[in-house]
Amino acid sequence: MLGICRISFIYLMMLSLLMMSLSFYFINNDVIYLYEWEIISLNSVMIEMTVLLDWMSLMFMGFVLMISSLVILYSEDYMMGDLNLNRFIMLVLMFVLSMMMLIISPNLVSILLGWDGLGLVSYCLVIYYQNVKSYNAGMLTVLMNRIGDVTLLMSIAWMMNYGGWNYIFYMNYDLSNLEVKIVMLLLMISAMTKSAQIPFSAWLPAAMAAPTPVSALVHSSTLVTAGVYLMIRFHNLLMSSNLNMYLMLVASVTMFMSGLGANYEFDLKKIIALSTLSQLGLMIGSLSMGVMNLAFFHMLMHALFKALLFMCAGSLIHLFKNMQDIRVMGSMSNLVPLIGSIMGVANMALCGMPFLAGFYSKDLMLEYLSYTNFNYMIYILFYFSTGLTVCYSFRLTIMLFIQQFNFYSLSMIYDKLEIKIKMCYFLFILSIVGGSMFSWVVFMLPKILFLSMYMKMFVLLVIFMGVWFGMEIYKFSMNDYISLKKKFAEFLGSMWFMPLMSVYLIHNPLIFGKKFMKLTDLGWYEFMGSQNIYLNMKKMSFIKFNFQNNIFMLFLISLYFWVMILMFLYI
Repeated sequence: MLGICRISFIYLMMLSLLMMSLSFYFINNDVIYLYEWEIISLNSVMIEMTVLLDWMSLMFMGFVLMISSLVILYSEDYMMGDLNLNRFIMLVLMFVLSMMMLIISPNLVSILLGWDGLGLVSYCLVIYYQNVKSYNAGMLTVLMNRIGDVTLLMSIAWMMNYGGWNYIFYMNYDLSNLEVKIVMLLLMISAMTKSAQIPFSAWLPAAMAAPTPVSALVHSSTLVTAGVYLMIRFHNLLMSSNLNMYLMLVASVTMFMSGLGANYEFDLKKIIALSTLSQLGLMIGSLSMGVMNLAFFHMLMHALFKALLFMCAGSLIHLFKNMQDIRVMGSMSNLVPLIGSIMGVANMALCGMPFLAGFYSKDLMLEYLSYTNFNYMIYILFYFSTGLTVCYSFRLTIMLFIQQFNFYSLSMIYDKLEIKIKMCYFLFILSIVGGSMFSWVVFMLPKILFLSMYMKMFVLLVIFMGVWFGMEIYKFSMNDYISLKKKFAEFLGSMWFMPLMSVYLIHNPLIFGKKFMKLTDLGWYEFMGSQNIYLNMKKMSFIKFNFQNNIFMLFLISLYFWVMILMFLYI
């Protein structure tokens, strides 16, 4: 009998292949389908369920379903022995369903259903292991994302002036209008919270408290990419409102901050999480430059190698008895050459090494940046952050595969062809050939940028400088890490104290809310409000009840006397 993981894998993979085939057909024939179902019409405002099927939504759904199917089958092996496996799979399927709802909706109200669904289910998944660390991480995640939910609700309220929420009809109507710019600003804040841009970055590494298969799904194609996808859909409005300049600055600083932080991190999953943050900054930065298709293409390619990285990391964590510290690892190239080679390719694809999946989008993004007229600060931040990506990836490679083995002397670390590894194979192949294959589909015309030889070679120079810098940082962190100025290292390694500030920002209002509730809802409001009304009504009803009882008694006595008088009179 097939288990829930196998059945989910088969159905999701079949759906994924269907979506991919349809997306190829739609992009070749330039087809868009828009389905509308009117639920209720109230005072000239129509509430509708709308479905938008174009090549972009279908291709993204295909990728999400493919990766989620692989992750679910991977979970069968990874979560083996978990008593609540069925509940876990159901949560993952709800997560994927929420993402589907968000992808196919050109309507802000139906987007909110998927948006809130992602926030709620991600909270349930982050606190899955039910310990104090998970609860804290879950609270940070859900409250940070709540800010984005509120701004999305506010944009829905602002769009009520148009008589509907189908933004594809209204967003190109009057782009100079102030109301449209306010809606765009609110949606931009929503996207920043979901995609963890500064100052909402603290929740992304904290969400690593979730099981590794969830991390593979969240950090590759769902949740964090929801904000990027929202900005892709509102791309015309973003560019016309000039808010793209502010978003560009935020994205560049986020890339820089996460790249620096990853070089000081020793937790395997947190390094990969910070690399996700860096890549999200790259996607939103390219969106702000005006190259929407390129950002979308990088989002798809990033989903492939990031899911692969997390799957390999999960396999390593299992081998090392749930240890995530990279300082205890080493010599993986000798002990587990299969996982090592797969993870090495995923790492190189992340760096943008030539002719792997990441190269076709990252190289084009950096060349496009050289081609445009952005200022030097953005230019340097982008190139330096790309170098930092190579730097922490190469540092991770050295610490995992080249340095000596630092785990227990008696340990069972060996390659085994399990389901976990078989799931990695598929993504491994796509991480090698996917970039070349999908670049021909997404870009209907080849993009050729004419730059000087030095500018063309500058991208490769940055990559190799990153490799050299990664080796130097590895030597430095092993030998002189303690002697480094402690506060400076602490500042760089802790995402510029952002988690600390976020906890204070969330903790203090929660404490204030608790005290306020005690003083008001459970205090004076209770005494002077609902409780007082209840006591007064009870008192009045008691008086009326006594009065009615007495009236009934007086009525009976008077009736008795009347009967007696009548009897005397007639006798």
